[in-house]
Amino acid sequence: MGRFRPLVGQCCHQCTPESLGLKLLRNTPPLGFQNLTCVNETHTGYRGWLVRRVCCLLFVWGCEVHPSPAGDRRHRVYGSERCVRQALMTACSPDETKAMEQVMPEVRSHLGRLLTITHTFISPWLLRLVSWMLLKFFSLIFCSVQVNLNQMAALHRATQLKYPLVYVCVRQSGIDHALICLTLFCHNLRVPYTIYPVPPQPFCLPRSILQRLGVVLLPEGSGSERDAEMDSLYSPVMTSFIGELLREGAAVSVVICASGGHSGQWLARVHQAISDGLVPDVSVVPVGISYDCLIKLCHAGLMSALRFAVSLLKGDHRGSVRIHFAQAFSLKEMCESGKCRVDGGRPLQDLLLTAILHDRMDTIFSQKDVSWLLPPAVMPELSPADRQQTIALTLHLMYSSTTSMAVMSTSLVSCLLLHKHRKGVRVSVLCRDICWLLEEVLFRNTDVGYGGSLVGLVHHALSLLHPYLLLAAAPPTGEPIIAPRPDLDSLLILSQHCDLLTHVFIHEAVGACAVSAMLSEVVGCGDLEFNVVLGQEELTEKSLQLTHLLSPGFIPPCQTAHGFALDVVDSMVRCGVLVMEEVQKDTPVCDFMKRQGVLSWAASDNPDQSSDSDCEEPDVRSYKLSQPSQCPQLLFFLCSLLSVRLRALCWALESLHYLPSPITERDCLSQLHAHLKNRAQLDKAHYESSSIDLVRMVLRTFIDLGVLIEDGQREDVYLDVSPLFSQCAHKEKLLQFFKQFMYN
Repeated sequence: MGRFRPLVGQCCHQCTPESLGLKLLRNTPPLGFQNLTCVNETHTGYRGWLVRRVCCLLFVWGCEVHPSPAGDRRHRVYGSERCVRQALMTACSPDETKAMEQVMPEVRSHLGRLLTITHTFISPWLLRLVSWMLLKFFSLIFCSVQVNLNQMAALHRATQLKYPLVYVCVRQSGIDHALICLTLFCHNLRVPYTIYPVPPQPFCLPRSILQRLGVVLLPEGSGSERDAEMDSLYSPVMTSFIGELLREGAAVSVVICASGGHSGQWLARVHQAISDGLVPDVSVVPVGISYDCLIKLCHAGLMSALRFAVSLLKGDHRGSVRIHFAQAFSLKEMCESGKCRVDGGRPLQDLLLTAILHDRMDTIFSQKDVSWLLPPAVMPELSPADRQQTIALTLHLMYSSTTSMAVMSTSLVSCLLLHKHRKGVRVSVLCRDICWLLEEVLFRNTDVGYGGSLVGLVHHALSLLHPYLLLAAAPPTGEPIIAPRPDLDSLLILSQHCDLLTHVFIHEAVGACAVSAMLSEVVGCGDLEFNVVLGQEELTEKSLQLTHLLSPGFIPPCQTAHGFALDVVDSMVRCGVLVMEEVQKDTPVCDFMKRQGVLSWAASDNPDQSSDSDCEEPDVRSYKLSQPSQCPQLLFFLCSLLSVRLRALCWALESLHYLPSPITERDCLSQLHAHLKNRAQLDKAHYESSSIDLVRMVLRTFIDLGVLIEDGQREDVYLDVSPLFSQCAHKEKLLQFFKQFMYN
């Protein structure tokens, strides 16, 4: 569309200034993009009729493979000080009558089962075969798999630093790992060992083949990663194993779950390898993967897999994938800089309950505690300082991976249909709004995952989204009108496409909800009045309250919540929603005298500590809506981006009295999910607020706020409604606190 494509993926200038100074990702003339699935004879060293038919096989055979044999890795892990010490601690039973000699054979047997993970290695010939199969498979399900060649050149420069590479991405689909490995293989980079802490699905490759492809699986018999982490020997074995991999120079790939921040312990194990002196440093590469169509093959059943195969045979429209590799940064530098920290945080209930119940704002300026991202039961050998450092690193990588993702065409169309034109829109109006939204996305230094004409863009997006849309012809011109289907599955799919745009516009969305809350306070329960003056201090406080309710990954840990709230107010001015209101003063701005006419300086023994501002009164800024007649449309669009989450909080709070108490966390999650779906059915709209990911977010927010109290004395974690919010008055105050940020 002729728009400028921004440079994305640069590392944090605050946490890793030295890594940024290396300029691995350079702002040079663009090298363009490459479609991995488009392999022809130019990718080989041969030409001819036969070559054109076997060019994919020749290309795969010619790619460079870095050997990674297992060797004596088992003996090195088995003899590591960490494993031996933990095995002795396990063997030393508190029962004095039980001899240590009787326990050690059991420990050795169990340790031997865990050490089968050390047999994982990368077989060159099997890697070539599976890569060829993946190229054929991805060419069937995707029309293109695009990678930025400038970023691939930056990765080659990063390998010259001689530090192991660790790739980290936020989970989008079950094929994220395969796409990362295939991209690196096709560009002659070292294929990483893939951390896959999930039991293999029935349709996956056999366990023995996966281990020969470098996939690190859970030990046999482990039902989940949580069960495996409860084993006292599992953590030291895995820590030693990751350390040995990095010492060999191998690369590692880790996927973080955005809804809960799981897999942070693998980052702790990588950092432990640096602390133990096994490697001098590690280069971390955030990876952003964007899909036109959300593919979740690993969690699909037999019928879903058959339907997917039938759709391929029918030649249904296929989506595309955009993979962004951000600039590599030094893990040692980030940990030693001290800028990326989360220690000193306070529980969410300490920050917000005084504001909710007693209208006091003195506590909201602190940081929120997110220690639940890495609970003490996981890797208990970690020191508190290392645990807090790992949490900060996990949050920063969640933010970096998300900001590196490209916005796809289906995301733009879904966002406009769901949050601006829910009742339907003409195609011509939709095209105009796509141009506007595209410019806003690029202005915020976020790349898009497409190129070409506007007509082709809209046609491609509507072709992929047509099962979830309603189309009609508007008389008398017959121009198509498009609206989202008002059913559960359609709105959930459209909402998932919109998630990335919520991250892109998070400053404006928080600011719009804060403005809406202040306007509602002015007029009470009546219609909103837009021609009012808003104070900066009150606007910042409202933004800060809503910031504390955001899930991890929206703001980096190197920025305080208060600093984020101040940026929110500035962003509202930049996007044109607010303008600064000039307040008439009794004293001219150029006059340094106070209103009393006496010039007074700050009392200080050190003249260097005084400044010209000591004799001035602080400026009290205020704002007004820029265009009250036109602004509500943009204001409501921005508010709607967060209303999906806020509505889920309101519905769940209204459904708490239906839950039995006490109740296990798993049952609470399933029952809350059922209540939210029923509430959406009664509302006959807003089905997107009943997704399982939002229910997880709601449950975590209620626990942090103290609405639900955890009881971990039994085998499972039980939840119960706190006595404070068993009272209807306090529950109503919390409900009104959530509702104030919703414009409708």
